[in-house]
Amino acid sequence: MSEPTRPLQGKVALVTGASSGIGAATAEVLAAAGAAVAIGARRKDRLAELAGRLRADGATVLELDLDVTDEQACADAVARTRAELGGLDVLVNNAGVMLLGTIVGADPEDWRRMLSTNVLGVMYMTHAAIEGMVEQGAGDIVNISSVAGRTARKGAGAYNASKWAVNAFSESLRQEVTGRGVRISLVEPGAVATELTDHITQPEAKAASKKAATMITPLQADDVARAILYVVSQPPYVAVNELLVRPTDQER
Repeated sequence: MSEPTRPLQGKVALVTGASSGIGAATAEVLAAAGAAVAIGARRKDRLAELAGRLRADGATVLELDLDVTDEQACADAVARTRAELGGLDVLVNNAGVMLLGTIVGADPEDWRRMLSTNVLGVMYMTHAAIEGMVEQGAGDIVNISSVAGRTARKGAGAYNASKWAVNAFSESLRQEVTGRGVRISLVEPGAVATELTDHITQPEAKAASKKAATMITPLQADDVARAILYVVSQPPYVAVNELLVRPTDQER
């Protein structure tokens, strides 16, 4: 029997950090698979652009002005999605920042930004969504982590810490709700061609990161988006708990 061409028909998905990169690509892939999509981010112009493209392709779209570091904004985003799109079946916690740099000489503001976005953002969004999913006995939460959540490296200590926290939180939650029909998954990309390196504040770290990207063929955002679709389109009895996706020529 052939697989359905629109495996998410009738489902509702919410994607954070949807204004660019993996988030935008994921919204496009999930919409093409039949889902109605709520897209959240802070950059309203980028969201409007994406929403226009999705609607032109026939998708149902809800735009959410969303800063995941704001607990109330996360609760409101989930509530609006359920009210305006009729439910919530898939939450993709993608919003994140990668402020690489040494620990010696670091600006602690970078640490606060990463922990607020990468860790508390995931926790706030999950907190807003999880009870409804448990009540309906079904749902997918996909947390976008990183190879940095598995392998600590010099020059990435605080980023490593944020992603290790996401991995630990996800596994604990998985054990808590997996017997109640809710799947918790981690997707851990290696190097991806996105805007993340543009935001690094330590000049040496930014230069090193950009140089490293020229040494390999990085993943594209679409590659990660297709991995996310694979995770959420499995039969209900199949849970893909962790998916590590690296460029072929990335050693670690």
